[in-house]
Amino acid sequence: MRISLLFWLTSFALLFPCSAEETRPNILLAIADDWSFGHAGAYGCDWVKTPNFDRLAAEGVLFTRAYTPNAKCAPSRAIILTGRYSWQLEEAGNHMAIFPPKFGGYVERLAADGYMTGYTGKGWGPGIANDSDGKQRKITGKAYQKVKLKPHAKAISATDYAGNFSVFLDEVPDGQPWAFWFGTLEPHRAYEEGVGARLGKKTTDIDRVPAYWPDNDTIRNDMLDYAVEVEHYDNHLGKILTALEQNGQLDNTIIVATSDHGMPFPRAKGQVFEHSNHIPLAIRWPSGIQGRGRTVSDYVNFTDLAPTFLEAAKISDPGPVMQPLSGTSLFDIFASNKSGQVNPKRDHVLVGKERHDIGRPNSWGYPVRGIFKDDQLYVKNFEPDRWPAGNPETGYLNCDGGPTKTEILNLRRSGENSSYWELCFGKREAEAFYDLKNDEDCVNNEIESAKFADTIAGLKDELETKLTIQGDPRMEGKGDVFDNYPYSGKATDKFYERYMSGEKLNAGWVSPTDFEKEPLD
Repeated sequence: MRISLLFWLTSFALLFPCSAEETRPNILLAIADDWSFGHAGAYGCDWVKTPNFDRLAAEGVLFTRAYTPNAKCAPSRAIILTGRYSWQLEEAGNHMAIFPPKFGGYVERLAADGYMTGYTGKGWGPGIANDSDGKQRKITGKAYQKVKLKPHAKAISATDYAGNFSVFLDEVPDGQPWAFWFGTLEPHRAYEEGVGARLGKKTTDIDRVPAYWPDNDTIRNDMLDYAVEVEHYDNHLGKILTALEQNGQLDNTIIVATSDHGMPFPRAKGQVFEHSNHIPLAIRWPSGIQGRGRTVSDYVNFTDLAPTFLEAAKISDPGPVMQPLSGTSLFDIFASNKSGQVNPKRDHVLVGKERHDIGRPNSWGYPVRGIFKDDQLYVKNFEPDRWPAGNPETGYLNCDGGPTKTEILNLRRSGENSSYWELCFGKREAEAFYDLKNDEDCVNNEIESAKFADTIAGLKDELETKLTIQGDPRMEGKGDVFDNYPYSGKATDKFYERYMSGEKLNAGWVSPTDFEKEPLD
């Protein structure tokens, strides 16, 4: 009997040879830089054209409640790589950080298990990521940056993302699985001002302007310029899909299309609100996802991507490269053919921030924690006496410069209207609660509302309980550690003290007019 069974198994293996490498999918992360949720055709948006993102949604799964736990480039990308929340990453929880070697990422783990890895455009950063020997880590794989193109707008990168991906694809040995990080520099500022109108876009196509900005042609044209850069990302995504089709690898590739956080406008990027942390997400993988064109409303977040990729690659242990994961693989959603809520346990997302761009005394950050649940948001601001976007006299450095920022600052300076400045740059209360069903712009803080008192108490308790379990230093009264971690940019380190002493510093991500002539305290 044993001999017959052995003979049958051996014969089956000979008839259907299938190596581990052939059964493991390729993994493509297509991540834009500063692209907000909702700004895609698949979400019903008409003024931003994203046919290739829409294709992924139509042929896979579109997520309507996907969030980054930290709405700033470096910490958000660190979360993706490690599968851990930013408050669990020590220095890497900050922006412009020195990434501790002990926190390995999924790309490094896949490389250790036989995957070929690479990236083009923007990987993790800005910051320093070296190994324990001081050598630069290939934290998002080998760089592919040599292929260039002539951009159609002045501020768009000359990097040919799709061309560089094709070079990578040609170098992958037959049968070897691969993981690639396609990260555009768009729609990060700066923009060619007026490029949207120049390319035929109309301000009247924009269906709504958020309530925390004035609704005028300056803001609408700024939004159109942003749309052009989102479309550049989507265009290269389409070229990469074509390359995969021509190579016969499209259907055995997990394609995740997303953004690191919200758009680089006031009250979005770098803050803790609906429009800062809510991100677009579509995933296509025909051989691993049940159904097509599903729209899923489960709360998911960036800690879930690394465990998903490891499970797809049949890696059961993230160690020794990675630390234990905090996220949960999305395979429960992949295995279902349902739309709407798939897993009732996915009912919330934790969010927060520490030090982003500096510009406060002592290089302090603006620490926040929050929880999204049932289309509601509870927020705890640990240092409400600090300026949330950075000190006014040092240019509000945690908000990129641009026409919308300038417009809001000038409205206050002229005395015409300070309400938008208060919403975008003014100091905030220690706690906030927003009912997103009726206030997605988060302009009405209902923390004192008797109607929501029980809900607020429940959210606060759940947030604190989960953060305590996760070992958040803020829950142990040790949050100052984040302010004391080294800042990786020597040119702008200790910005506040140096600027206030008269030193001329290059804060190229804001406009010279962003600096107030005197403190506003």
